[in-house]
Amino acid sequence: MLSRRHFMLSSAMVLAAPHVARAQEWPTKNITLVVPFAAGGGTDAIGRVMAEEMSTSLGKPVVVENRPGAGSNVGIEAVSRADPDGHTILIASIGFAINRFLYQKVGFSDADFTPISLVGMVPNVMAVPNSSPAKSVTEFIAYAKSQPGKLTYASAGTGSSLHLCAELFKKVAGVDMVHVPYRGSAPALADVMGGRVDCIFDVFTAVNPQIAGGTLRGLGLTSARRVAAAGAMPTIAESGLPNFDFSTWFGLFVPSKTPANVADIISKAAQKAAQAPVAKDKLEKLGVDIAGSTSEGLQAHVQKEVTRWGPVIREAGIQPQ
Repeated sequence: MLSRRHFMLSSAMVLAAPHVARAQEWPTKNITLVVPFAAGGGTDAIGRVMAEEMSTSLGKPVVVENRPGAGSNVGIEAVSRADPDGHTILIASIGFAINRFLYQKVGFSDADFTPISLVGMVPNVMAVPNSSPAKSVTEFIAYAKSQPGKLTYASAGTGSSLHLCAELFKKVAGVDMVHVPYRGSAPALADVMGGRVDCIFDVFTAVNPQIAGGTLRGLGLTSARRVAAAGAMPTIAESGLPNFDFSTWFGLFVPSKTPANVADIISKAAQKAAQAPVAKDKLEKLGVDIAGSTSEGLQAHVQKEVTRWGPVIREAGIQPQ
């Protein structure tokens, strides 16, 4: 005969069994990784590497879905409204932290998401036309100071990472340049290569092919340390501006009400994927300084970015759109 204690214990195990089974059965279908930018960009390339590797770990295909628009707001908002069952993941970048300062209204907040993992950081590259007299960052600063307010820099649009990086450079270097915003990185690069604009601070993954092909001159990396994929290119910090540090970061998030055990499975799969030999090799060739952090690491990084960029945006006079 069962004692009362054994009966209660057995009953509890029976009641808990369905919950255990549901956790073990996840994922039950394909997983969608939302990229809030068009196909072909840096976020898309990094997202596809992670999706391929995480498919192996999770046992279901992780399918990339591009949802561009409004500086990444469209895709981010879509994930914030997705079913919180772990089958929808967001790969976000700097816009996740700064769009709150750049748009009069955004349809999401930090509370709408659970951070999963900081995949890594990618530096921007300060690049100039081959016709530029500047052969180094130091020479460019001297060139800019010799004619204040006359040199121009291109960006992928007001409030883009390219824009903010250049504004940070202006502030630290003490130079005055005119902002020329474009509708995307491609037309901005075209005008820099053509010598119609004096410089650009573009993401490594976008600008490196032009530098390697000899159609642009790379002066320096914006990150605190060099990346192997950039060869011997120095950092801007090494070139006379100590402590200059700007990198575009990439992190994974899920809707906030995703079950904690499922979010933990995704986080561990992401950390494992970033360090897997094949994926790591691909990411490093894209210029990624791999982090593969825990969820706590990503949360701390986002808060640091919010604290850092609010004052920069206000001081630069960048108005909400």
